[in-house]
Amino acid sequence: MSAQTYNGDMLVGEIIRMDSRNIAILESAGMGCVGCPASQSESLNDACMVHGMNSEAVLAMLNGAE
Repeated sequence: MSAQTYNGDMLVGEIIRMDSRNIAILESAGMGCVGCPASQSESLNDACMVHGMNSEAVLAMLNGAE
């Protein structure tokens, strides 16, 4: 895991570019479309809302708290 601190306002594509291992984390959380074009312009909060996911839980996974 990267030492970066991720937040819900970051774009999904940015989170992936920062550390490609985040793809597996996002997919394991239930976000199966990390490669879709929307990931380049959609914040993590927005993507979680669209997919019915809890953004705080996903952020905890990305930040290594889970």
